[in-house]
Amino acid sequence: MLTPEKAFVLSVNGGSSSIKFALFDTGTSLHRVLQGRVERIGMPAATFTVQGTDRADAFSRSVSAPDHTAAVGVLMDWIEERIAGGALSAIGHRVVHGGPAYWEAQRITPAMIETLHQLSPFDPEHLPEEILLTEAFHRRFPDVPQIACFDTAFHHDLPRVARLLPIPRRYDAQGVRRYGFHGLSCAYLMEELARLEGAQSAQGRVILAHLGNGASVTAVREGKSIDTSMSFTPTAGLPMSTRSGDLDPGLAWYLARTEDMTAKQFHHMVNHESGLLGVSETSADMQDLLAREADDVRAAEAVALFCYQAKKQIGAHAAALGGLDMLVFAGGIGENAPAVRARIGEGLGFLGIELDATRNAAHADVVSTDASRARVRVIRTDEERMIARSACRVLDLDA
Repeated sequence: MLTPEKAFVLSVNGGSSSIKFALFDTGTSLHRVLQGRVERIGMPAATFTVQGTDRADAFSRSVSAPDHTAAVGVLMDWIEERIAGGALSAIGHRVVHGGPAYWEAQRITPAMIETLHQLSPFDPEHLPEEILLTEAFHRRFPDVPQIACFDTAFHHDLPRVARLLPIPRRYDAQGVRRYGFHGLSCAYLMEELARLEGAQSAQGRVILAHLGNGASVTAVREGKSIDTSMSFTPTAGLPMSTRSGDLDPGLAWYLARTEDMTAKQFHHMVNHESGLLGVSETSADMQDLLAREADDVRAAEAVALFCYQAKKQIGAHAAALGGLDMLVFAGGIGENAPAVRARIGEGLGFLGIELDATRNAAHADVVSTDASRARVRVIRTDEERMIARSACRVLDLDA
């Protein structure tokens, strides 16, 4: 059991069907002690997996998690068994959307929770479950401060021309605008880029390609986000595992007329039945599709569409930057699928991008050639560490 001689911060990253978490020791530059996840929430075969520096901490077992309430109960029961009272100094939560009211990481208060409940229509896919998690942890650990780390924070100061949506102006006054997401990942990647390449490189023209189940492209200049592919919701931009990405708005009206599709049904389709899954009709997992593409034209088309749209987004964001000095691949696909990186890089020579096939296949940290004008890196993102860093900064804990 972890005892109060050390201070620990718990990072909680809740999703629509999973809860990821990591425990950090604040006394040793945020050393990760444990990490794990509760997966397949709401499905028959939910699992609870933990990995740690001590082999005795590692396990994977089936659990009953018909909903997020049950899933967070499983996690909190285990935390109480593993961490002695007083050892937990803070709990940091990834909160996807803070609307116009919240963006900076800050301590969670009853007033904030009330506002987030009101903001749930901004992001009905994530906010209700994230609020549930914060309330559950408060009931179980009322004396432990909780910190909300908003995924929109990195993009809060987008130029107005990038934020503004081309719809009637009255909606802008109601907070309907481009917010951008994957902000915790972007912030971590930029801190890592400065550490690896130096502060000057991180101040250049950088594109961050966070490609995973959710996928986005962000243009960064002088360390600040100037545009990003996700918009008012995380459904916009690139096609993703099950999200459509950008669509013709007229499609909603077309399907309403031809199939009597309601707005709720359309929302479900573009978030849960589209993207890689929708085009392939078989899988939302890029590795599955890469394995099948030689024999299944649907899988091949899903992969090709993803790579093509990613290439387009990189080109568009390079135009917003006025050129490109650095491209960073991150996320589950960006970090682990060299074939996808290669296909995205093809034809981007006009931006100075030239990938080295050997380095790329070997998962090198730098996958561009020595002659490439734009440097291309692969950086393994760490949202949980960024949550812990943010919590420590808010509470002025040593880290």
